[in-house]
Amino acid sequence: MNTADQYLKTIYVVQDSEDGPASTGSIADSLGVSPASANEMIGKLEERGLAEHEKYKGVTLTDDGIVRARDALQTYCIIERFLANVLAVEDFQAEARELEAVIDDTVAERLDTIIDRQPECPDCFDPESDACACLEVAATPVEPEQQ
Repeated sequence: MNTADQYLKTIYVVQDSEDGPASTGSIADSLGVSPASANEMIGKLEERGLAEHEKYKGVTLTDDGIVRARDALQTYCIIERFLANVLAVEDFQAEARELEAVIDDTVAERLDTIIDRQPECPDCFDPESDACACLEVAATPVEPEQQ
């Protein structure tokens, strides 16, 4: 997964929680970056046909953007569940955020065979706790600057 995928995942979750276009401020807060950095990446996503940004209204994902965002979210859930349920990593959320940027599809698929992913994934993701609802441990909400 790359930085673009992290943004797509975040836009997807924010869009869902805001029930409409994701505001640049919400995206920046969720990722712990400046609004200027968020705007720059949103522009790149728009150039790639993955998002549409309307000034003062927010960002929406295109159909291709939604597919990539759901794939990214699914990979994140796989990593979280592997770290928490299989390896019993205490701070699994912080580790998952670090690993999601470097784990490729092959590794994610192999981890997926170990965790026995649920059919509702990635819809199992709970934005409030920033965690997969299928975790066997309790997730703790994370402050944006810790992300």
